[in-house]
Amino acid sequence: MFTGLIEGTGTLVRIDRQGPDAKMVIRADFTLEKVVLGESIAVDGACLTVVSHQQDLFTVDVSAETLSRTTLGRKAPGSRLNLERALRLGDRLGGHLVSGHVDGLGVLKNRYTEGRSWRLVFGMPAELSPYVIAKGSIAINGISLTVNGCETGQFDVNIVPHTARATNIGDWQIGAEVNLETDLIGKYVEKMMRAWTSPPGSQQLGPQASSMSADFLRKHGFID
Repeated sequence: MFTGLIEGTGTLVRIDRQGPDAKMVIRADFTLEKVVLGESIAVDGACLTVVSHQQDLFTVDVSAETLSRTTLGRKAPGSRLNLERALRLGDRLGGHLVSGHVDGLGVLKNRYTEGRSWRLVFGMPAELSPYVIAKGSIAINGISLTVNGCETGQFDVNIVPHTARATNIGDWQIGAEVNLETDLIGKYVEKMMRAWTSPPGSQQLGPQASSMSADFLRKHGFID
């Protein structure tokens, strides 16, 4: 589990294809302390497992699934990558809950300045739209950001100067693809709601299979 607060960037040294899978060798541009074999590091928002390390150089396995669902397979040596180590129990949750499981790809459609900040507009797959809400959270290349506005297939975010400096956002050009992870809590709520909204006899769980109801949600303050 991660928070979406990027610790720093790293540089892709090489990517070694091994059939449908790959290994990526990355050099962190900051000091990595006490890295242990098998720990998780989010690389541009994708949770990857460390299989070897030496000082600030580490190697991760990248599965065929991850290569197919993220931008990592298209990265070239020299690419800058956002890095975040896994959240420890008791750490501050300064961003939002990020699993490191990418839902799909977005495309940067527009970028313009607003005072000292940037406004970025992204296109996204229509199937992700239900999980993106105004003033909600979204992870873009692993960065926890607040959604300013959204509509089907599109949303925009604001980038403050610190975030621009601490991440690889400055490398993004119009048309660039990015990894998107929508709000984890929203996906769980949607699945639970489906249990009692599905019609009887459907292949999904029917209402009788769950104690969840509109009255239950209203009683506990989840809906008006």
